[in-house]
Amino acid sequence: MATYIVGDIQACFTGLVRLLDSVGFSAERDKLIAVGDLIGRGPQALETIEYLYSLGDSFDTVLGNHDLHLLAIYSGIRKAKPNDKLDTLLSSKNIETYINWLRKKPLALKPNEYKLVTHAGLYPKWSIKQALAYSDEISEQLTGDKWQTFLTNMYGNQPNVWDKELTGAKRFRFIVNALTRMRFIKGGDILDFDCKAAPEDASSELTPWFNCHNEKLKNSQQVIFGHWAALNGVTHTTQATGLDTGYIWGNKLTLLDLSRNVKHSVKYKETQ
Repeated sequence: MATYIVGDIQACFTGLVRLLDSVGFSAERDKLIAVGDLIGRGPQALETIEYLYSLGDSFDTVLGNHDLHLLAIYSGIRKAKPNDKLDTLLSSKNIETYINWLRKKPLALKPNEYKLVTHAGLYPKWSIKQALAYSDEISEQLTGDKWQTFLTNMYGNQPNVWDKELTGAKRFRFIVNALTRMRFIKGGDILDFDCKAAPEDASSELTPWFNCHNEKLKNSQQVIFGHWAALNGVTHTTQATGLDTGYIWGNKLTLLDLSRNVKHSVKYKETQ
């Protein structure tokens, strides 16, 4: 039995199947975990969700910003844009089933004792235990009767600094942003949402979250994340493994064989 963690699929079903075939993935034997953004921008949203849903207990995922956005679009809170490419999924006869399935997925999960999986990473002031607890707070909202009210209040960049005394919509918004949208940090604890570039192309006042000192993260622990295509999976630290290698932008789709700590990739041009 192997456990694989795959980077941002973004509705690129053809690439996903080719990648899973390349490692001999078997739903009867293996486990597949995704870092979120199952859909968004790619051409095969319905095929991707249909397949992942069909894997049953052999698949799990954290939610990414595109997945949360899908929930908001379905709820009429946001309008789909043409480049979201969600028409076939939203018009599926099974859309309600898929939406309710996604609502039950967390923002953070722990595949083993030493690993944390989130879409964007780990806020430098949080421990893995705290991130999981805050993820549970969001799950409680998403699975509750007022889940669409939660989504209505989800959007926005403020507050951009964590305070454990935050309550209500402001608290939930920060947790969502830290776990699904974060890239750079200013001043050690301020979330910056303006820059999406590679670290070497960013302002000197911006630090990638994984380069910020986290006194709560033990040396044996590792955060596995996606979301940041410009990194191309490179973090230069053993405590953070990036799996978004920009397949949707014509680069690669990557997965991590968790037990062997080995990455496998397929190139976009080889799967078209």
